[in-house]
This record gives sequence, C-alpha cells and structure tokens, in this order.
Amino acid sequence: MKKNLISIVILALLIVNIVLTAIMMFSVTSASKKTAALVDNISKALDLELAANGNGEEQEKEAVPMADIATYDISEKMTIPLQLDAEGNPHFFIASITLSMNTKDKGYKKFGATVGEKESLIKSEINDAFAEYTIEQVRENQDQIREEILTRIQTMFDSEFIFNVAFSDIMYQ
Repeated sequence: MKKNLISIVILALLIVNIVLTAIMMFSVTSASKKTAALVDNISKALDLELAANGNGEEQEKEAVPMADIATYDISEKMTIPLQLDAEGNPHFFIASITLSMNTKDKGYKKFGATVGEKESLIKSEINDAFAEYTIEQVRENQDQIREEILTRIQTMFDSEFIFNVAFSDIMYQ
C-alpha cells in the first residue's frame, strides 16, 4: 500500500509539474511576442528617423547608370579664396571641378546644353560655398562642402539633373 501511495504522490507531482510548465510556457511566449513587437516598432522608428535626418543616403538616391551620365568640366582650375586662418593668413583651395548630370532627367533637356553658358554663375556659387570655411575645415569637410555646392547649384537651376560635384587635382595653399 505504501508503494501505491508513493506512486499516487509522484503522479500528482508530475501532473502539477506539467500544469505549471504549461502555464509558464504560455506566459513566457506572450511576453516574448510583446518584446519582439516592441523591438520591431523601435527598429521601424529608427529607420524613419534615419531617413528623416538625411543619414542613410538621403532617402536612398537612385544610382544613375553610367550610360545616362554626362559630365561638365569647369573650363579651368579654380583658385578659391578661403576664410583667413587664426593668424590672419589668407589660404586658397585649388581644384578642377566636374559636374555630373543625368541625361534622362527633364532638367537636362531644358538646361543641359546651356550649362556652359552659366559657368560664371556656377563658379560664383562654388566660391560662395567655400568662403564660409577655413583651410582646416575644408580639409576635414570636403563631402559636406560638395553637398552644399550641389544643393546651391540644384537650387539655382531649380532641377536635380546635376547630381554630383567632384573635385580633382586638389591643392591647398
């Protein structure tokens, strides 16, 4: 009789163990689903924030195929005056500048052939953009300056057919 009583106690404990395990699994599963949903919402919010701030490639600009790219080289190297340094010494940024244009853009059809006629205006925008920086800032922030020049030129033409500004043969003086 003792063996039957012990077997019944073991069976009862086994059933209690199974019930408690089932309760625990349901509670953990629902909590993990809620946690997964929270993490998903946070990641969506961060992606939206990255796109809104311009980090993450400016709403992921479309890559222009090489066959659709036309370039315009500013006719001569530009010598651009910079802000005076801390000691009051003048400095210059010297570079060849190339504008990349998307030939499939509607603005290219309107302005593409006449970009050369507007070269002096483009040079003026480039000079104005560089005039705000010292030589140290230019060395550290070339990408930011490129973006600023690009924005100024796109605003000037009221079109985004010019999609890149490139510097080559760079010298600092």
